[in-house]
Order: sequence, then structure tokens, then C-alpha cells
Amino acid sequence: MNNQKILVLGANGKTGSRVVERLQKINEVEIRIGSRSTAQPFDWENPETWSAVLQDIDSVYITFQPDLAVPAAAEIIQQFVVLATKLGVQKMVLLSGRGEKEAQICEEIIKNTAKNWTIVRASWFNQNFSESFFLEPILAGFVALPRAEALEPFTDANDIADVVTECLLHDHNNQTYELTGPRLLTFPEAVAEIAKVTHKEIQFQALTLEEYKQMLREYQIPEDHIWLVNYLFEQVLDGRNSHITNDIEKVLGRKPTDFAAYAKETAETGIWNTITV
Repeated sequence: MNNQKILVLGANGKTGSRVVERLQKINEVEIRIGSRSTAQPFDWENPETWSAVLQDIDSVYITFQPDLAVPAAAEIIQQFVVLATKLGVQKMVLLSGRGEKEAQICEEIIKNTAKNWTIVRASWFNQNFSESFFLEPILAGFVALPRAEALEPFTDANDIADVVTECLLHDHNNQTYELTGPRLLTFPEAVAEIAKVTHKEIQFQALTLEEYKQMLREYQIPEDHIWLVNYLFEQVLDGRNSHITNDIEKVLGRKPTDFAAYAKETAETGIWNTITV
């Protein structure tokens, strides 16, 4: 582990930022941030930015934006992994989508090209309710979503970051881990958990997928974002992920974080307090 040089892509994201925090506590690791906003920028859409960021790197944590499901992802991942391997990268840890066939195509590219690899699959993060697109509806006290009946093992981003960090630092080569929380919840049940700890009334309205897409268009959400949201709700929430695994416990030696614990801890930060002007 001495003097490892680790590149973290998507270092401003939900898992990337947490991986950086963990690696910063380890003296023997030199971290390089992969982001469009850094002095030496990294941009998935501009391959000319890749080589400089990859120079002298031993291991890479790969998070792809916006999602491995988008049509261009496989070609971009192929180009990146070939270059990274050519430049001497010894290990790649990929954050992949649980139950996403398109993401699995990218997984196979990495398996067939990287010198060593670890695949970390996850689906819906707990933090989508506090750091992403569900935050605003929670603050407004009204959440309207499709697939209200779907059961999802919401996974905590801190658990994912702990697993990724462990895989970067130690030998988990040629392993695929599917990460889940400890129990299945519907979206209305997750919202109810948040309402309970915040002592707020948060209404939930079930929508059809078409109604949800129309609502997003009324809020002038970009079409490429609507496409991705439609994919996630239509494909990934069809029941294929409605089971839990013990992979977090297998890697970390502890139980995964329960959604109720996440909700309680997050409520204490005040992020869900009503914003007043």
C-alpha cells in the first residue's frame, strides 16, 4: 500500500467525495482529483484531458457521468480503460448500476481490459433524498413519483464509499460486489421515515410514468435527464433489484446502514428544515 497514487473520478459526487475524505486520512496514499473544475481538469466528453490526469496513477475509482446506461457510455469507457491500462494503471474500481444491462456491458469492457478490477454495483442511494433530486420535493412537503409499489433496498453512500475505499487499498481483485441496504422499502415508506424524524407532514402521490415525465417537462427539466429518469424507473424498478445481499458485511465486516439510521442522522443536520425567506 506504500505510496499508492489513486485517481478518484467524480470526486465531487456523492460517493467520490466520500472516497476522497477517507483516502485523505491515509498517509501512504497520494490522491488525484478527477473533475472538470480542478486545475488539471478531467472531462469524460473530452478525451484530450485524460492522459495528463492518468500519468503515474496506480489505481482509479471510476464513476461515470451521467450514468453508465446512456448510449455513449460503453464507447467512452472502452477508450478510457485502454488508455489507462496503456499508461500503467494497475487497478480499476468501477461504480456500476445494479440491474442495469447497459452498465454490465461497461463492466465486461473493464474485465477484459484492466490489469486488475473490482465492480461495485449499487442502485438508489439514501442520499438521493438529501443531496439530489428528491431533496426539493421533501422540502416542499410533497413528493410525487411513479413506481410507488416498487421495493428497493436503498443503500447508503457512506457504505458504498467504505467498500470502494477498501477495494482500492486492498486485494479485492476480480470481484463483483452488489451493495444493498439491510431491508426493502417502497418510496412512500422511505418518505414516511423522513416525515417521522423531521416531524413534518410530507404527502406522497403515486404517478404513472407518463404523468411523471410530463411533470418534469413542466419544470423544464432537460430531455436527456428525463430520458435517464425514465430508464431508471421503467427498467431498474421492475422488481429485478427487490432483494438484499450481504456483500457490504462481507467486505466491511459490519451490517449496512439502515434507512432509518440515515434519516435520523440526516435530520439532525437540518438539511430537511423548511427554507423560509
